[in-house]
Amino acid sequence: MSRIRRVAVQNKTMLMKTGSYYAIHICVAALVAYAVTGNLWASLTLSLLEPTVQAVAFFFHEKAWERAGQRKAQAADATLANA
Repeated sequence: MSRIRRVAVQNKTMLMKTGSYYAIHICVAALVAYAVTGNLWASLTLSLLEPTVQAVAFFFHEKAWERAGQRKAQAADATLANA
């Protein structure tokens, strides 16, 4: 199995969550950008660029929190094992 496919399968829930967040973020960003600029093309450009960057950042943010939780659980298990 390719590395990309393996990562996608291992992170299916997180990728689905990231995708839904991305779709909502695009809609909100488009509405806000249009309200501020009054320009449809500018609002579409801004609403696609910024949420795309945010979605990638969100994925890695979630991965970091997941790792932190795993480390905390491992430390707790080690403490219990040494007690």
